[in-house]
Amino acid sequence: MSKLILTNEVAGLGSAGDVIEVKDGYARNYLIPQGFAVAWSRGGEKQVASIRAARETRLIHDHEEAVALQNTLQSNKVKLTVKAGAEGRLFGSVKPEHVANAVKDAGFGDLDKRKIHITSPIKSVGEHEATIRLRDDVTAVITLQVVAAK
Repeated sequence: MSKLILTNEVAGLGSAGDVIEVKDGYARNYLIPQGFAVAWSRGGEKQVASIRAARETRLIHDHEEAVALQNTLQSNKVKLTVKAGAEGRLFGSVKPEHVANAVKDAGFGDLDKRKIHITSPIKSVGEHEATIRLRDDVTAVITLQVVAAK
């Protein structure tokens, strides 16, 4: 088992700054090469403190604020304009950063693209859903209205 410090959020493992233990192969072949984690060391504890401090600045601190944002996001549709072909098929697919930019353009605030989970690949125009984790205990399911660019 390898002891690692997460540098990014990894679904199912933890958030940036968490110290975790995973199997050697998972650490060596995936987490470390992708830049999601670094090997744990005694000197790394200072790095953990700085990563956690950065995470705290991005975190929505107030539970009521997160719930208010959740209600706003769930009650409104977010319009996303993308390039599409004749039958409504997209050139590529919608990525979490596209969703974050569309939410920002709609005036609902900045969201971390790493907190956005698209349930199934969006490759056509129409209405689709995405899940956004605002806090550990608050998630919002938003409706994306994907339209073709003219």
